[in-house]
Amino acid sequence: MPNGRPQPIVFLLTSFDIGGTERQMVELMRRLDRSLFTVHVACFHRRGPLESRAVEGAASVATFPLRAFHHPSTAGQFVAFARWCRRIGARIVHTCELYSNIFGLPAAAFAGVDVRIGNRRELRTPDKSAAQLACQGFAYKTAHIVVANSTAAAEQLRSEGVPAHKIRMIPNGVDVRAFEPVSPRARIRRIVTVANLRPEKGHDTLLAALTRIAERQPDAELAIVGDGPLRGALADDVATRGLGSRVSFLGQRSDIPALLGASDVFVLASRSEASPNGVIEAMAAGLPVVSTRVGGVPELIDSGVNGLLVDPDDPVALGNAVLELMDRPDFASRLGRAARDTAEARFSFDRMIAGFEHLYSSELEKRAMSREPRRELAAS
Repeated sequence: MPNGRPQPIVFLLTSFDIGGTERQMVELMRRLDRSLFTVHVACFHRRGPLESRAVEGAASVATFPLRAFHHPSTAGQFVAFARWCRRIGARIVHTCELYSNIFGLPAAAFAGVDVRIGNRRELRTPDKSAAQLACQGFAYKTAHIVVANSTAAAEQLRSEGVPAHKIRMIPNGVDVRAFEPVSPRARIRRIVTVANLRPEKGHDTLLAALTRIAERQPDAELAIVGDGPLRGALADDVATRGLGSRVSFLGQRSDIPALLGASDVFVLASRSEASPNGVIEAMAAGLPVVSTRVGGVPELIDSGVNGLLVDPDDPVALGNAVLELMDRPDFASRLGRAARDTAEARFSFDRMIAGFEHLYSSELEKRAMSREPRRELAAS
């Protein structure tokens, strides 16, 4: 590590609300080796249930409120963030998602921060406009590295014009030790899904599949963990389908390991995913997983080996896959054990943190080496 001292690193997030990206980044901040890095946290809005975990052990926390990118006050916040980075001596700025990428990477370049790292943890989704993605593409030009959490996300970056030499792939992590492997189930009836209630998560497909499942298994039940703008519409769909006694909306929860441990099968019906945390956590819990074959999910699930994959927007195929596990509990248990083995081998937090620490250190070393010839030339 340059200078032999902990290097100041800034993480910039929109907020501390619960989401897959936020949870991954908060755990990264908390687990970085403090003998190597001094962590500073910046955000646009200091709110959300993950705040206490995010700021724990941080050397400083700063807020740069944004109303909208086109608002006149944004320019002032841009300059304020750059000045703050200079004041704390930031060597690395790591932005965490679209909005922080757009704002933070150019501001860090303006501040002259040595290493600028962006993130890509999703594919194209309906809630991101072409203008937003274009702005993010411009911001990526000011980054030294953009980290993708799956091969699918890396391919998305390449398709948007990010040079291959700028892209690194570091898979998501999970604290496998926090999940007690479920015991083999003689009967499989309790379905769980964990995903924010947004259109791309496919909850409507899952409810249609549940209607089919319930015809064969009248005691099947579904727990929906997560919240979002579609909660009202999904509740109406549940009522229309007559599934009210079978479906529970549990909202955002902090006890995911316990909820998974009380379930029999995990289902994700998404239309777009880069690397879904919910699937990785279910694998860590040893649950059999049924998921749609989208984005980076096939990098997690080998269908028939450690889970089952079906095409998106196909409630018949999704329902049939769940029914197969209900009819074959021994097969379901084998899938769950293999899923746990995969999570332990490939998706531990230890592996993820080591990957980021190596990236930060190697990029700092590279910048230090690139400055050395200029110093020698100036001395001569």
